[in-house]
Parts: sequence; C-alpha cells; structure tokens
Amino acid sequence: MISIRKNICIVLSLIGLGLQSCDKLDMAPTDSIDPSKAFRNLDDVNMGVLGAYAPLSTTLLEAGAIVSDEVLLPTENTVSNTALHRWMYNSSYGSVTSAWNEYYVVIDRVNHVLEALPNITVTGNNQILKNQYEAELLALRAYSHFELLRGYASSYDAEGMGVPYMKARALGYPARPTVKSNYEDINADLQAAKDLMPTSFTENIRITKTAISAIQARVALYAKNWPDAIKYASEVISAEPLAPKNDFPKIWVDNSNSEVVWKLARVIGDSRLGAAFYREAGGIVLYAPSSKLINTFNKTDDIRYAAYIKDDPSRVGPPPSIKSQYLVNKYIGGNTTNPGLTDVKIFRTGEMVLIRAEAEAESNSATGLTNAANDLNTLRRERIHNYVNQTFSSKQILLENIYNERFKELAFEGHRFYDLKRLKLPVERLTQDAANTSGAVKLEPTAAQYCFPIPNDEMAVNKNMVQNPKYGKD
Repeated sequence: MISIRKNICIVLSLIGLGLQSCDKLDMAPTDSIDPSKAFRNLDDVNMGVLGAYAPLSTTLLEAGAIVSDEVLLPTENTVSNTALHRWMYNSSYGSVTSAWNEYYVVIDRVNHVLEALPNITVTGNNQILKNQYEAELLALRAYSHFELLRGYASSYDAEGMGVPYMKARALGYPARPTVKSNYEDINADLQAAKDLMPTSFTENIRITKTAISAIQARVALYAKNWPDAIKYASEVISAEPLAPKNDFPKIWVDNSNSEVVWKLARVIGDSRLGAAFYREAGGIVLYAPSSKLINTFNKTDDIRYAAYIKDDPSRVGPPPSIKSQYLVNKYIGGNTTNPGLTDVKIFRTGEMVLIRAEAEAESNSATGLTNAANDLNTLRRERIHNYVNQTFSSKQILLENIYNERFKELAFEGHRFYDLKRLKLPVERLTQDAANTSGAVKLEPTAAQYCFPIPNDEMAVNKNMVQNPKYGKD
C-alpha cells in the first residue's frame, strides 16, 4: 500500500504555488493558490486529503510518555529530552510546544480542501467518493483539535480553557474558548463526518466510519459523557473484535491488523518511533520501561509483557555499568535493517473495551458494574494465559482495576499522562525509577507543568491568547 507521505510533494505543489511576495496591496497574495484552482476534480481533492494527513505526528504521544511514570530516564541517556522527563519544560521548549503548530497545519490544510469541495460537481458514484473525502476531512479536523485539547487545555472540565477551533482558513487573533465549546465543535464535526462516511470504506491508514466511532468514544470519555462513551465504544467493538492471543504480538511488528482501527503508516524514510525515540544509533537507550510499569505485569502469562518490553540482561555489566536491562519493545518492528520503523497505532479495540468498562462502571447502576466487570475480565482473558475471572467488591475497586489495566494495555501509546490529568491524579514515580530525574518524583495537579504550555511564539503574536496557569514569561 502506498504511504500517505509519498504523495506530500505533489500536494504541496498544488496548495503552495507562487512563493514570491507582492508589492501591490490590491493584488491577491501569491503565497497560496485559490482552492477553486488547486482542486479541480476528485483526484485533486484526494491529493489534498492525503496532504492533510501527512503532518500528523507523534509529538504528543512521545511527550505523554516521557513526562509520565511509565518510563524512566537511564543514566546512559545524556542526549535527549532529559529536561522534559524532569518536568523542566516551559513555553519555549519544543518537545512539548511543537505539536501546537503541527496540528494547526493539519487543520489549515483540511480547511483549505473543505473550502474547495462545494465548487466540485460530481455525478453518480462519484458523490459517494466526494462524501468520503469530506467525511475524512471533518473527522481529521475534529481529531486534531481534540489532540490539541488533550495537550494544551488548562483542564478537561467544561469550564477549562480550551484551544481555538478553526472552522475556516482565516487570519486573526483567536481566543481560547471553553473546553465545553471545544467538545461541542468536535462532536458536531464528528457527527457530520459519520453521516457522510460510506460504510464500504475500510482502509485503516485513513479515517473510516469505525475510526470515527473510536474518536467519538475517546472524546466522550474525556467529557465524562458515559452513555456516549458506551455507545460509540460498542460500535467499534462490534466492528473490530479484540485480537486473538496468537495475533496480538504480531500487531507490533506489522504482521497483523487485528483490532487496529486507525494507524499512521510508516515506510522507509519516515521517522522511526521505536528507534529515534526510545533508543538511537549505537544502542543507547533513551527511555526505558519503568519499574512501576514492569511490576504490573504477570511476566509469565501476560502476552503483553514480551510484546511491549524486552528484558536483556546482557546489556548490563558489572558496576559502573549505566546501561538499562529493560527496553521498550513495542515499536521495534520486524525489520532488522530499519528497526523501529513500525506503523503507529492510533486507535485499537483494546482501548475501546476499557473505555466502555470505565463508562459502565461510572453509570452508577448494578447492571453497569456487572457489564464493566465483564469487559475487564474479557480483555484480561484475551491477554493473559490461565486467567480466572475476578469479582470486584465495590465500584471504586473496579475503577482502580480499570485504570491499572489502561496503564498496562496502553503503555507507550500516548495515554498515561493524559489519563492522570483527566483523573486529576499526580504523576508519581517510584524511588528506583527516579535515580536520574534530578528530584522530579511527584508532579502535583497544581504544578504549572501538569499542563503543557501554549508556545511562546503563539503568545507573542496572538494578543487574545491566554497562557496556562503558573507559566511566567520565558
């Protein structure tokens, strides 16, 4: 299958023609082409859609792992993002601020193509294809705004400060709406996308109807809209069941698409999450699984342990060896020539089962608690050999089990820090995981770094932008 990124140079030639500036104020700007001229037919639109997908990055996934308690900073890492792990970032620190620009680039490209769509006339089956492209664009706009919300909202509560929701290409000084307003705009785009998306489209390196349901379920979880979280997660589970035990490890070396709802395809030349992020050339481990995470697994029976974590005692010599015995195995991939070149899984059914379980438990009914326990036991049976169903004596104990299962199931997939934030819990590291943190052991919800800062460049040019609490001028 052709990677989306392979088409980016063509797309840029369509939407970025004419790079010379203009002296006369009464002339149209020449740094971008009129959408009605860039997109003349559905082939052009498809290229524009691919161009909108192309800037999607893993910046917030990486940042969410580094600042959380699921990884530790080995002393062998003296080169990469040590300040981020030590919670020393500010509004000038690119590892937490670059995603702001990355997602707004996606959104701008989406709006560029959406502006052109009404001017393209189609007939017959081409209307279905046009609807698909419009649905992808609307869903991609919603997803991108939600990722920005996860990273930069002052809180996930309705009254929290959200992010500017850009529904059209425009220059100006957008202010921060409330998180409630963001949820409303995101859900409106997602519903419009779902109404347009043909069920027959099932290409999981792009957004499908099932992927839209997955986005809706995740948004509903953060918004604490429990009925919608149950409804949409159930749609995904029905369409894409959990992976069987023998297929699950294959997901992480791209030998199976089982339970993968939407992924970012990676081909040679693309960034390698498993190599450039968790380790680099020369064998230096940049970030290793934390003891806190490792201790949650049944190493013998849980199939996730070997799929996610590599135990390599041969790396550790006698003192003063500084190498980590444990490595992140989840994104190592199956190609020894290009280790770490693995498709990035954005939505999986495992997450949906846990979303539904949490929402059922929060629904405050005996039936909901039973359903939640069934979901949790079902997931564990698929992941753990010889698992025996458990019972839970209270709602709180059940929820704590669900949270802990998310810690294991979704490790290194960009959820842990944001889960702690939505639950308003501190990031707490074990003593043995904090030897190289310069004292960064507990990050309280009251600390500035509990929210990522709005980038300094945005603050400098947007007179209506408000910084997240407790960040001073950097």
